[in-house]
Amino acid sequence: MIYLDANATTPADPAVIEAMLPWLRENYGNPSASYAAGRHARRAVEKARAQVATLIGAEASEIIFTSGATESINSLHLSARHLNPERPLLIISATEHAATLESAARWQKQGGRVKTVPVSPHGLLDLEALDRALEPEKTALVSILWANNETGVIQPMAEIVSMAHRCGALVHADAVQMLGKLSVDVKSVPVDYLSLSGHKMHAPKGIGALHVSHHAPFHSFLIGGGQENERRSGTENVPGIVALGKASEITASSPHNSELRDLLERRLLASLPDILIHSQDAPRLPNTSSIHFPNVDAAGLIIRLDQKGIACSGGSACHTASLHPSHVLEAMGYDARHAESTVRFSLSRFTTRIEIEQAIQEIIAAVKHLRAQWNHDSVVSLA
Repeated sequence: MIYLDANATTPADPAVIEAMLPWLRENYGNPSASYAAGRHARRAVEKARAQVATLIGAEASEIIFTSGATESINSLHLSARHLNPERPLLIISATEHAATLESAARWQKQGGRVKTVPVSPHGLLDLEALDRALEPEKTALVSILWANNETGVIQPMAEIVSMAHRCGALVHADAVQMLGKLSVDVKSVPVDYLSLSGHKMHAPKGIGALHVSHHAPFHSFLIGGGQENERRSGTENVPGIVALGKASEITASSPHNSELRDLLERRLLASLPDILIHSQDAPRLPNTSSIHFPNVDAAGLIIRLDQKGIACSGGSACHTASLHPSHVLEAMGYDARHAESTVRFSLSRFTTRIEIEQAIQEIIAAVKHLRAQWNHDSVVSLA
């Protein structure tokens, strides 16, 4: 398989698997236990905590291990709503991940207010609209997806933080797609909260973290035995935590570059000049390409490429099985029919030039084949 869906999940790095295996076999002690095996597990957890902290420029004590970014986002939103009843306003962007969109819907059901800030046709947050949306003394949280999972667009987080802090609001950055591709430093971009998932950076699924700055309040979502310094109860997932720590260590020394993504786009444009690469002129992740293929049904293209051993997607993995257009592309001004002809290619650290060159040939051939059979009226409109 030529795997071009890394924004959905990444293959686990062999070094990460090797690091976690002993904690699935002989090193099975509970890190809360006081005997040697427990102390050994506790040291492994704290080593991993330091590794994750180093990756984002944080202090180890600011890292809470979770099951993934969805839990981190849910926990943080619930905490912000609970701790700031006098500040009812949550601000998000129009291109957020489902975890934030659903958390925002719950925020409203719990009596809060939500403002959704629009984006430009390139997918960048409208900073003037954000400035108008902010309400001093009323805004509890600004929660923004730092890099978009569908288009790869990178939001101006430093400016967002500065604007929000000026009116007394706290800021959460969903950095799931940033880590493993670009450097993140919470000291230079002082977000109050940051969420991440291991399986987007070559660790296994089911492990993630929430960064909570020393100066930011946090109310525990999961209560019980008081693990994670009483901020997330439940026996720690030691193998997953060790894996996340190792992945963080590798990621810190393995910067991603855009050479292969650019090659893919350049060759496709040369053979298919009518395609549209979304957000090509905006800051983007170096691994992500969202491409509109006119007169091609994206679902048919994905199936045909799958038959050729190439894995890609129509957009967010969280919505692959649901019949509705991309809310991200709609927020950028595109209609449902446009989204139905859009495919996302996202590369991982393990993607090779040979794979990209083979994928280019197959994509071009598949597009030409499908266009020869295209019947515009036969495509089910989701509008």
